[in-house]
Amino acid sequence: MDEQLKGKKVAFVVANEGVEQVELTEPWKAVRDAGGEPTLVAPDPGKVQAFDHLDKADVFEVDVTTADADPSAYDAIVLPGGVANPDQLRGDEDAVRFVRDFVNSGRPVAAICHAPWTLVEAAVVDGKRLTSWPSLQTDLRNAGADWVDEEVVVDGNLITSRKPDDLPAFCRAVVESLAA
Repeated sequence: MDEQLKGKKVAFVVANEGVEQVELTEPWKAVRDAGGEPTLVAPDPGKVQAFDHLDKADVFEVDVTTADADPSAYDAIVLPGGVANPDQLRGDEDAVRFVRDFVNSGRPVAAICHAPWTLVEAAVVDGKRLTSWPSLQTDLRNAGADWVDEEVVVDGNLITSRKPDDLPAFCRAVVESLAA
């Protein structure tokens, strides 16, 4: 195990159902393998049902709810995608507040695929350059973002990627941002 993130705590913020499993597990593994401490944060206690596209996949145990999560307890947050995940998450006021407070703190926030919908809801994309799953580009541009079609985009403390194929670059950017 690499120790470059030793002592760094990363909140993975997801809805209780609909997160794209690989977009949760690959960055989680990258953080853990670099010595970081990942935590699963969701609106409701209990479990998170992950998906492999439209098919149910594994279930994961929630560590802390969005209502109880303290942004100051974490060094970074990761927002995995999946279509249903960020759509549900942006309806949770505690999750949106948590994300907004975190982005405004200046610490790293990484969002992949459909996850930037939560950033739109948190009103933190105006004037930022980022990417996402292509179908979100109009939403992001309407919220004031400069949307680009690139594998990974880093603008200040925001790290974004388009899709599961981008996970190697996304995971590298997450670890590098925390190791800096």
